[in-house]
Amino acid sequence: MVARDSAGRDGTGYADESVSVRPAPALRPYIARYDGYRQAGVGPATHAGLPSPFLTVIVTLDEPLVIAEHPDPSQPAGEYVTLAGGLHTAPALITHDGRQSGIQLALSPIGARAILGLPAGDLASIDVEGSDVIGPLAAELQQRVQAAGSWPDRFAVLDDMLSRRVRGYLDSGRPDVSPEVAASWQRLLATGGTVRIGALATETGWSDRHLRARFAAEVGLTPKAAARVIRFYRARRLLLRRAACAPAGAGLDLAGLAAECGYYDQAHLDAEFRALAGGAPTTWLAREYRNLQAVALAAERG
Repeated sequence: MVARDSAGRDGTGYADESVSVRPAPALRPYIARYDGYRQAGVGPATHAGLPSPFLTVIVTLDEPLVIAEHPDPSQPAGEYVTLAGGLHTAPALITHDGRQSGIQLALSPIGARAILGLPAGDLASIDVEGSDVIGPLAAELQQRVQAAGSWPDRFAVLDDMLSRRVRGYLDSGRPDVSPEVAASWQRLLATGGTVRIGALATETGWSDRHLRARFAAEVGLTPKAAARVIRFYRARRLLLRRAACAPAGAGLDLAGLAAECGYYDQAHLDAEFRALAGGAPTTWLAREYRNLQAVALAAERG
C-alpha cells in the first residue's frame, strides 16, 4: 500500500489529513482504493459528492457523515455512521461543521455482490446506512477502525475484515455478475466511456434492449448513463491534474480536454459539468480544488 497524500496534525485541535492507498491484492478486483481523511478546526463547509464509476462506502471515525441532499431528491437528509451509496448521475451535498473524518472505499459495481452482498443496481441513486446492507458487520467494522491508532492500522482492519468477507462470498456459490455485464463494464472503463453502446451489445451477443436491462439491474445505470459518468470522471480527474501542474496564470486548454475525453467540443464538456457537477469546469475547480476528496482524486495514479 502506498500513501499518496497526507498532511499533519498540530497540538491545537487543528487537523488536516488525507491518505489514499490501494487495498490488499485480494480486494483489488472489487475495491480501487481507500481514502482516509480527517479535518478538525476548519470552517464549516459543503462538499458536492459527484457521479463516479464507484459506489461510495464510508466508515466514519469521529462523527457521523451528514448528507444534506441526496442524488435522489426524494430521499430525506440524514446522518450516517457507515454509508453505502450506489452509482448516480446527480450530485449529493455533504456538510460538516468544521470536523469530518472517515475512510471512503471506492467500490466497483462489479464488486458490490462480494462486499455488500447485493447487486449495485439495488442501491442506484440512493444512500443507506451500512447496517441496512451488511447487518452487524457494519458496526463491528466501524468500531474496529475507530479503535485503530494509525492510518496503516485502520487500513489493515479493512483488509482483514473485507478479505474474509470476499472469501466467504467466493466459497458460498451465490450468483455472481454475468460475464457479459462484467465484460461490458470493463470495456466502458477501458475506453473512458467512449465505446459505442451498439458495439457492446454486439460483443455480448445480446440485443441492445437486453443489455440495457441486465446492465442496469446489476450496475445501477444503463450502459449509456454509465459511459456518461465514466467520461465525466475521467475529465474531472484530468482537469485536477492539469490544475495541479499548470504554471501560475497558464490556461487549462479545455477544448483539448474535451477532445481527449470524447466530448463533441468544449461546449459539450461545459454542459456536462453543469449537469453533473453543478457548474462549468473552471467554476467547479475553483469551488472544490481544496477539498480533501478532490486533492486525493488529483493524486490518484493509473
